Amino acid sequence: MQFPDDLHIGAKRKITLRYGENPHQEAALYLDPTVTRPCVARAEQVQGKELSFNNIADADAAFECVAEFTEPAVVIVKHMNPCGVAVYRGDASIQSGLLEAYQKALACDPVSAFGGIVALNRTLDSKLAEELTKVFLEVIIAPAADEDAIELLKKKPNVRLLITGGMPDPQEPEMTIRSVAGGILMQARDNTVISEEIKTVTKRAPSEEELADMKFAFTVCKHVKSNAIVYAKGGATLGIGAGQMSRIYSARIAAIKAADAKLSLKGAVMASDAFMPFPDCVEAARDAGATAIIQPGGSKNDQASIDAADQANIAMVFTGTRHFRH
Repeated sequence: MQFPDDLHIGAKRKITLRYGENPHQEAALYLDPTVTRPCVARAEQVQGKELSFNNIADADAAFECVAEFTEPAVVIVKHMNPCGVAVYRGDASIQSGLLEAYQKALACDPVSAFGGIVALNRTLDSKLAEELTKVFLEVIIAPAADEDAIELLKKKPNVRLLITGGMPDPQEPEMTIRSVAGGILMQARDNTVISEEIKTVTKRAPSEEELADMKFAFTVCKHVKSNAIVYAKGGATLGIGAGQMSRIYSARIAAIKAADAKLSLKGAVMASDAFMPFPDCVEAARDAGATAIIQPGGSKNDQASIDAADQANIAMVFTGTRHFRH
């Protein structure tokens, strides 16, 4: 990939926002003419209050996460982090599967979901819309919504409903740009989840059910701020630990949140966005009741974590792919 010597951004202002991340900051939304795929910036606002800077950033985080899944999926985001994610693993043609996915996602952290963002990768129907009216939400974003669902959401006129017109390809190559003081950082978009073949490194290999949950949890992990730990089972998150300076604290927080939500981690899987340089996270998974761990691997101290997993009869796999998210 070649980076230009001179960077020219021909973005056009779409809207001036009420304020930025905080009321004392001014802000506006600009459209990148090079990006035409379905996305939050180009979504149609069907109803609701004026969008804020934080609404747009959170909706973007939620929609990009939900786009990763081929099954009907629901992602709930609060402050740029998923606080609940679930997929429906039944008949994909059954639209009501979204309702089941939403209920599982909400169960992961109903406290954080208050005032959050809900993203779907299927058409919003009336069954789910009725449920969504029971919770205070800032934004609902979906590729489409049927007329009955739109009518039901009028009960909550302040809720912003965004329709994108479709779903993006999560593997599509793009460039991302971020400003720093005095400069701009540009990089290729993280458009993969697992780029290498999964490698089992413990004596016990994961079951098919464990492996499916491991892949699901690792996909969610990609969208959680580092250091990230995700517990999952049955295609639903049970506990998410995000944005900690120490990985073990993310693991502890994820377990605490699961306990607060009265969700058992027995038989769950643990996913980590980066390697585990110490066995402490494996021990935390063991104590929580998890039976399998997925992580990138690559630490010079990998063997210590492998040994700890073997001692606990935990299956561990390496992906070879790291997903730091800053």
